[in-house]
Amino acid sequence: MNPAFVAFEGERLIAAGSRDEVARAAKQSIDQGKGAAILIFDGRTSALVDIDFRGSVDDVLARLPKPERPADEEAAPAAPRGPGRPKLGVVAREITLLPRHWDWLAQQKGGASVAIRKLVDEARRSSGDRDRTRLAQDAAYRFMTTMAGNRPHYEDAIRALFAHDRRRFATLIADWPADIRDHAIKLAYGDQAD
Repeated sequence: MNPAFVAFEGERLIAAGSRDEVARAAKQSIDQGKGAAILIFDGRTSALVDIDFRGSVDDVLARLPKPERPADEEAAPAAPRGPGRPKLGVVAREITLLPRHWDWLAQQKGGASVAIRKLVDEARRSSGDRDRTRLAQDAAYRFMTTMAGNRPHYEDAIRALFAHDRRRFATLIADWPADIRDHAIKLAYGDQAD
């Protein structure tokens, strides 16, 4: 399982953990004036995270968005109960289907919502491993593009990543800085890293 956030100072991993832990470590590094650029990544997707480092560590932490509370958290005030379904975390959104799809859904036991939930659950079960592999490859790709796009063998390593050629991938990035190489492997292969 990848940490929630990771921070790199140049080629060196300086922090991994919660957003607050990583922001604190990055701010301390900035305050030490080492001069290397600090990049913070979402640990799951490798999307870059923008943090305003002006002011003190407490100022930086105070500006971070507060994590969203779970819908069923007890601290939330109880809303008056009205008619309808019990609180299940259901989110109403709009989807667009062709008339033949709506006709088929209308004939299903439980109606359209039940049928769609069953279809989604089945698709999640049947494609779970493929989806996890794709998301891991995408995260490794984003990280490698940002941190190693100008490194030797970058393009061949990307090809090996998407070709599921783990051995070639590891060989091609073997000479990269250790923290970049190790994090790319961890993103691509998780706990299966060699």
